[in-house]
Amino acid sequence: QVQLVESGGGLVQAGGSLRLSCAASGSILSINAMGWYRQAPGKQRELVAVITSGGSTNYADSVTGRFTISRDNAKNTVYLQMNSLKPEDAAVYYCNAEISTAWARRRDYWGQGTQVTVSS
Repeated sequence: QVQLVESGGGLVQAGGSLRLSCAASGSILSINAMGWYRQAPGKQRELVAVITSGGSTNYADSVTGRFTISRDNAKNTVYLQMNSLKPEDAAVYYCNAEISTAWARRRDYWGQGTQVTVSS
């Protein structure tokens, strides 16, 4: 059994910062890419940022220069530092990880989501 547990969402004023965390736990053999997605009301879920096991990163154009993704492989945790937040960043943020276990290789897992609200 594998779980992804997110934390760090909340309400922030425009221009402010938040840091999201997502910890993976369970019978994990290895974790490949980890990433953050978001979904605003009435919109499709979109990729925000992704980081490989080697530390390579990729960002959506809308967050480049404002958000930073990082990970601690020893803790099976991925972070998203969000600075200069805008009202359009408001959404439910989901953690995603490609995880190998003893019974399934490179399977996608999702967290439960954490709400980020940005007031103007």
